[in-house]
Amino acid sequence: MVPELPRVIGHRGAAGLAPENTLAGLRVAAAAGCTWVEVDVRLSADGVPVLHHDPALARGRTHAEHIAHLTAAELARTDVGARFSPAFAGCTVPPLWAALAEAADLGLGVNLELKADDGDPDGLVAATAAVLAGLESAPPLLISSFEQPAVAAARRRLPDIPRAVLVRRIPANWRERLESLGCCALNVGNRDAGAAGVAAVRAAGFAVTVYTVNDPRRARRLWDWGVTSVFTDRPDRVRG
Repeated sequence: MVPELPRVIGHRGAAGLAPENTLAGLRVAAAAGCTWVEVDVRLSADGVPVLHHDPALARGRTHAEHIAHLTAAELARTDVGARFSPAFAGCTVPPLWAALAEAADLGLGVNLELKADDGDPDGLVAATAAVLAGLESAPPLLISSFEQPAVAAARRRLPDIPRAVLVRRIPANWRERLESLGCCALNVGNRDAGAAGVAAVRAAGFAVTVYTVNDPRRARRLWDWGVTSVFTDRPDRVRG
C-alpha cells in the first residue's frame, strides 16, 4: 500500500536550512511547511540506531571517527551543528527514538533511509524494530534503502511499514525488484530521472519519488511527468 506522500519531502530534515539529520532540522522542516521528511539511520558502536548520513562524522571535521565506532552517548555529546551555523551550535547526533518522537510531536511523516553499509542489514532493522516497538506514538513511516538486503530485512521484521527501493536511475528490472521486495515506491536520482521511465513505473501503480531537487522549475517538470514526491534541501523554495 502506497502511503499518502506529499509533493515535497524535506531531505535529511531540511538540509539547506539546518544541520542535516538533527532534531533542529526536523523542527525547521516543519516550520517551512513540510509534512514529511527523510532521514538516514545507521547503528552506533553499541547498536543504537542514530541519525547520520555518512559512515564517519561529518565532512570537514579534523577527526573522522566512524559512527560505528562511537557509542550513542558519545554521539549525543558531539556537536554537529556549529559548522552549519553558530545559531545551531549544540546540535548533536540524535538517537532514532528521539527523532521519531519529535517527528510525531511535529506531525511529520518520516522516510527512514537505512544505511546498512557495515554489512549487518538485519541487525539495523532489528534495532529499528525495537525502537518502534517502544514508542508510545509513531509517525507515519516509509522505509527505504539502496541496499536490497536491508529492504528485505524490513519486509521480514516490519511487514506493515511501506517500503521503497532507492536507485540512482530506473533499472530495466525495476518491476521485478519492487515486486520481489514487496515495495510500493521507487526512489530515483534527480539527474537520471526521465519522463518515460517515470510514466512506466507510475502506470504500474507504484509511487515515484526523486532526490535531491532544489530547483523549483525542475520540481514542476517532475510533477508534470507524474512524479509523486521530490526530496529537497530547500522546502522553502520548492513548494508543492
